[in-house]
Amino acid sequence: MADRGGAEVRGREPAGGAPALEVSGLRRAWGGRQALAGVDLALHGSEIYALLGPNGAGKTSLVRAICGRLRLDDGCVRLAGEDPAADPGARRLLGLVPQELALYPELTARENLQIFGCLLGLGRAAAGAAAERLLARVGLADRARERVDTLSGGMKRRLNIAAGVIHGPRVLLLDEPTVGIDPAAREDVHELLRELRRDGLAILLTTHDLEQAAELADRVGVLIEGRLHAEGSVEDLVRASFGDGKELLVSLAAAPAAAARERLAGAGLAPTGEPRLWTGRLAGGVAELARFSSALEAAGLEVAELRVREPGLRGVFFRLAGREIDA
Repeated sequence: MADRGGAEVRGREPAGGAPALEVSGLRRAWGGRQALAGVDLALHGSEIYALLGPNGAGKTSLVRAICGRLRLDDGCVRLAGEDPAADPGARRLLGLVPQELALYPELTARENLQIFGCLLGLGRAAAGAAAERLLARVGLADRARERVDTLSGGMKRRLNIAAGVIHGPRVLLLDEPTVGIDPAAREDVHELLRELRRDGLAILLTTHDLEQAAELADRVGVLIEGRLHAEGSVEDLVRASFGDGKELLVSLAAAPAAAARERLAGAGLAPTGEPRLWTGRLAGGVAELARFSSALEAAGLEVAELRVREPGLRGVFFRLAGREIDA
């Protein structure tokens, strides 16, 4: 797949056996809009894959398709080689943790896990045993008898994840798992996800938190307008977008006319979603600023601000989507 400049940005596939999750050619249109426009994605055990995208990119549609809750126009989903939409056994290989807490607030932490265990196919005794193991694992053994509505935000988030894995899935879908919690609680959730990865779980994480994606993910995918525009490790994506250079951001005093836009593109600058804001690679370091300054002057453009920053996921997303990621 190509970025806005046509460069190949797909990263290396992880080594190992068959994918725990594989989606191929997923397509779904709503009216005249393609919510999913041919998405291919493979997720392996012991891997965290962070999915980034602006609002409306198709992340929710993709998650619903994986869960078998969205009728597809084309394409297929496989969990350990089986179709979750047709095979109840395959569906039990999947765990889902939504952004909104899926817990019963008036029940205790233990009761919540026991109920979810039974709902997800465990017998009563097995659900009880699994609940005790998970309460200890997520640091809530001493809070097992307390009602959920008395727990802190971070505790609720960890309990929410425990509810999503109590049946022992191979794949876990997580949507914004640290929204609304403080930094210490956020790190507790991150450590829990690392432990689950070490256990062999395949985790698909949808997030707007670029720092979270960079810190946790083995691979990152950028979904824009229903298409996966880039995929790979953070290092792969940064290298594909910026090489060994820096990121240059040019903010103009006014939107450029067509002729000026052509000159900017010729100088190696790319437009963003904001007409006055352009981005580029500063391959030769700060010394190369003179070339860009000459191009801007020749185009008759007034610069309001010029910034150079170390490239990272924020710059990759900006270059691909033409905008900052939604807050």
